[in-house]
Amino acid sequence: MSNGILLQNTQNFAVDETRLKGAARIVLDQQSARHNACLSIVITDSGVVHELNQRHRQVDATTDVLAFSAPPIPDEIEPASNYLGDILVAFDYVAAQSDARGCCLDETLCLLVIHGTLHLLGHEHDTEAAREHMWAAQSQALQYLGIDMTIVLDYAAIGHD
Repeated sequence: MSNGILLQNTQNFAVDETRLKGAARIVLDQQSARHNACLSIVITDSGVVHELNQRHRQVDATTDVLAFSAPPIPDEIEPASNYLGDILVAFDYVAAQSDARGCCLDETLCLLVIHGTLHLLGHEHDTEAAREHMWAAQSQALQYLGIDMTIVLDYAAIGHD
């Protein structure tokens, strides 16, 4: 695990693993996560994400990204690290969405890792105020990475739930 971030690429999709780990690290740093915070990013296919979405959220559909927070470690156990959880990205679904909207796939993947990392840190977008706060945090991380922040607006247009 590099810098507390493990990336698993289940089918060797063409992704910039260093950049995706960096996107997660930026969020952890900007959100002042504990220095020993760690997480995993799983780049997989839409079938896996669809099945997990159905099993855990009762939504019978593929989505671009899912974030599963790790259960809290009992107080009696002094963890060596603060494991936040897992981010799963449906690569083929995201690639098709990016292509249809003329977006850069690499930048969209970074946005989704940022989005998932924020979810693992407790951010939500279930109310207008929460959404504004989360989108501001996403924009801050994207700006640091040199990614045009209009991708957030394009992403919101996709109808991510």
